[in-house]
Amino acid sequence: MTSRVDGPLKVTGRAKYGADNNFAGMAYGYVVLSTIAHGEIEAMDVTAAKSAPGVLGVYSPFDPLELRAPTSPILGATWVPLQDKEVTYYGQPIGFVVAETFEQARDAAMLVEVSYHRRPALTSLRDGLASAEDAPPTARQEPASLEVLAPGVESIEDALAASPVVVEATYTTATQNHAAMEPHSAVAVWGPDGLTVYSGNQGSDLQAADLAAALDTDLSSVHAVNPFVGGAFGGKGRTSVPAFLAAAAARVLDRPVKAALTREQVFTATAGRAATVQTIALGADPDGTLIALRHDSWCSTDTGRSFVEPTSHGTSREWYATQNLAISQKVVPLNVPPTTFMRAPGEAPGSFALESAIDELAVALDMDPIELRLRNNSTAPPGKDLQWSSKHLDECFRVGAARFGWANRSPRGRTDGDWLVGLGMATAMFPALRFPATVEITLREDDTAVVATSGADPGTGLLTVLSLVGAESLDIPPERVTPRLGDSAFPPGGMSGGSTGTASAGTAIMIAAAKVLDDLAALASSPGAPFEGMEVSYADGRVLAGGRAMTFGELLRAVDHASISATGSSAPGEELTKHSFSSFGAQFCEVRVHRWTREARVSRMLGVFDAGRIINEKAARSQLSGGMIWGVSAALHEGLEIEANGRPANADLAGYLLPVNADIPDVEVHFVEYPDTLHNAVGARGLGEIGTVGMAAAVANAVHNATGIRVRHIPIVIEDLLD
Repeated sequence: MTSRVDGPLKVTGRAKYGADNNFAGMAYGYVVLSTIAHGEIEAMDVTAAKSAPGVLGVYSPFDPLELRAPTSPILGATWVPLQDKEVTYYGQPIGFVVAETFEQARDAAMLVEVSYHRRPALTSLRDGLASAEDAPPTARQEPASLEVLAPGVESIEDALAASPVVVEATYTTATQNHAAMEPHSAVAVWGPDGLTVYSGNQGSDLQAADLAAALDTDLSSVHAVNPFVGGAFGGKGRTSVPAFLAAAAARVLDRPVKAALTREQVFTATAGRAATVQTIALGADPDGTLIALRHDSWCSTDTGRSFVEPTSHGTSREWYATQNLAISQKVVPLNVPPTTFMRAPGEAPGSFALESAIDELAVALDMDPIELRLRNNSTAPPGKDLQWSSKHLDECFRVGAARFGWANRSPRGRTDGDWLVGLGMATAMFPALRFPATVEITLREDDTAVVATSGADPGTGLLTVLSLVGAESLDIPPERVTPRLGDSAFPPGGMSGGSTGTASAGTAIMIAAAKVLDDLAALASSPGAPFEGMEVSYADGRVLAGGRAMTFGELLRAVDHASISATGSSAPGEELTKHSFSSFGAQFCEVRVHRWTREARVSRMLGVFDAGRIINEKAARSQLSGGMIWGVSAALHEGLEIEANGRPANADLAGYLLPVNADIPDVEVHFVEYPDTLHNAVGARGLGEIGTVGMAAAVANAVHNATGIRVRHIPIVIEDLLD
């Protein structure tokens, strides 16, 4: 199996992240945050801060850094700090102190005194349900509510009333924060050619565009660099507060500025996953055939309505064949930090509700949960004519059941000494997507190739994919390919998100490789070239004609060329009119609940996935096992608790619980591999996010199997499992 090309740099500490960059004369910035959840800043006394040792500047809405709110076609408008006095959540950036050292900036920031005109704050999703609004149209331009009804059926309620078996319940999921290993940070340097910003993000070209718009400068004069990103998962899709402030302050002070959020600040000065409330009703025949499915969802969002967690649209809209379907999505604006994409947005919390409800239906029918899912396996999303391009979910179920020993499962669990042991499973699906991407391939005279695009690798392994797909497309060994990412000077690779990287960049690589090899052949047969006038071919890194062969490096040296380059671009297109696309999986887990202490521990995990062609099995296995661990984290550990006044009660890694090694057993991942060339030429579908989908439901279903207690919220805590 291929190891990551960036592995040696990372494990030896030589990988250079944004905040690792240092420059002569560098100053340091510290962000000041609000201490109320709703109101207006009346005054900010910065006298003491300005006179503190080493302070170079103190900025606030009363003395702001000049910034404009940028808008992008992918993410829409991005909020920028210090431009008005309105406070809409606790921990909102409201000031910025720059000093000679980080410690001086931090200490001076503590001296800033703020007075507010307070307003009532709404911080609880439950309390805000009465003021819920219809969500805006989804990314696929679907309305907030939609129905698909069988002929002659007047309403979803009529379909449910006519169903012999009905289960209905409400499920809730907690607010989460990405808590990436690398806090949001930036180093900004202005020079003769403009601005260079070193900052971990999910798309350097997108960040460059944001900064150019915010600073009202030409895009050509902004250079964004992020070769290494210490985790993102959606939380670094937008340009961060430190990047905006460092860039603006560096221009004013005419010296480099570094700014980084503290771990506590990451929990409010960035964006996270919304809390959700979801009500699901399922109606079925006694044989398990679904007659009706109603899924009504509410999610929190900030007062700017920056993001919708599309729980019902991301799951019940597509997962199961049903005669009647009704889904709705509402948002509840709250005085809480912004919400945004987080690994499997919509599908992760939505699958907890849907797959818990399916398990409840299986119990009501006295039917095996896998059999129930197989009986309602869809060939296309309900109400759509476009069938799945390639779907082998039934094989995932069967392979997983055999490998996990599902046949030995008892409907009421089993005991092992003082432990109650249960098995649970769930479906996993995540849409197979592509983003527009452009890749440049350069063949060099030393017989190596460079594959470059501006996209990011926030730990997903995309650098390695570039080398593998590039080597395959050029018919040379991977060690002769140098992959390059994370630089806005490279061709635009878009955002690393939506599990799109391999399909998007990989397809562009194949196009660029075909072009550069055509150009190489034309060069080889051109006047004065070694194969002048001949019809040449290419194989194994060599140009062939007339019984002779030359490596491309030898040819380039012969014609006095240091290199030859070509770009290839790819974007979703006609295939979207022919098929529906998704990756699929089956999640299995075993949970042990202690009879007396009621602690719950996951003791075995298995995921079986149908994600098209697997380019790098080692990296793919790592991504999927990481997603499954995230699902366990959501099920048993993770939740940001927001107090009535808007203050997060556990905004640090002591109170915001995450699993550690002792919480996670060996994780088994198995692939059902069928290349999907209807989706893209590479045949690969996304797998970065599907690993977390369904896992929390599988854990909750196993808890029920072990204890008989149905917990309809996550995270599940000891108190939920008391007799």
